[in-house]
Amino acid sequence: MASDNFVDYVKIHTTSGKGGGGSQHFRREKYIPKGGPDGGDGGRGGHVILRGEKQLWTLLHLKFKRHIKAGHGVHGSGNLKTGAEGQDVYIDVPLGTIARNPDTGEALFEITDHGEERIIERGGRGGLGNTNFKSSTNQTPRFAQPGEEGGEGWKTLELKVLADVGLVGFPNAGKSTLLSVVSAAKPEIANYPFTTLRPNLGIVNYRDFRSFVMADIPGIIEDAHKGKGLGLRFLRHIERNSMLLFMVPADSDDIKKEFEVLMNELNLYNPELLHKDKLLAITKSDMLDDELTEEIRLELPEGIPHIFISSIAQIGLVELKDLIWNTLNEN
Repeated sequence: MASDNFVDYVKIHTTSGKGGGGSQHFRREKYIPKGGPDGGDGGRGGHVILRGEKQLWTLLHLKFKRHIKAGHGVHGSGNLKTGAEGQDVYIDVPLGTIARNPDTGEALFEITDHGEERIIERGGRGGLGNTNFKSSTNQTPRFAQPGEEGGEGWKTLELKVLADVGLVGFPNAGKSTLLSVVSAAKPEIANYPFTTLRPNLGIVNYRDFRSFVMADIPGIIEDAHKGKGLGLRFLRHIERNSMLLFMVPADSDDIKKEFEVLMNELNLYNPELLHKDKLLAITKSDMLDDELTEEIRLELPEGIPHIFISSIAQIGLVELKDLIWNTLNEN
């Protein structure tokens, strides 16, 4: 997926349709000059509807289409004819899209299933025709309800990337390099922080024609849960990964502390993330000899499976894929 084509946040303005007005019509035929009321109801205004589409991976198609309007309902007419409903407008979005109120940040709903439909802007109700107001004391009501106005307003759509494995680490931990080596993805790679400004997805081929999806989550920094850097926009993508692969470079000053900082950021953002399966990869391990490797191994956090790898030197990658596959399928 080309990085320039990945859009995970858009702000759209939605306008639903106005309901059609009820009719004030009276029955008038050749031999019935003073028939009773027969005005039909107005049709409801069109809804703006979000619909899940599993073939979409980005919100790019909405980047330059910010204003979305549904059709108006048609007025009712005589002979109790109800007006046609306004045309609904469907917005196809990737699975994992969250609709929010931009003013309060409140999550309205999340689209998680293919074909799932949720109304994001409800059309106005059609007005009642005068036949609805006929009574024993008012046989000829000469009024009908107007249609309700539709709704309008700004909404934000956020996308959480869906992947089997999410790569978690500080900038320059080697996440993009690993993804480029084990999959066909071509993320931008350079020796400076925040080379990756959006998630990159790659399909990793495994044994016997099996595969899994890996996501390179942009680098986290300390206090990312407060929005420092681009923290909040990075962290939300981790929520929909089945398991997390933490990556810490071998030349880190304190590997265990770096891992704990990453864990703490996830905990402060969403404690449920800590319940996901976790693996720890020590990257750039081609610079280590056997003695240094054993020294580092003794200092690693307990209870977390770990592996030493080097994407450039192709060290430990087969074993890493085995470990990931077994973890994904152990249940």
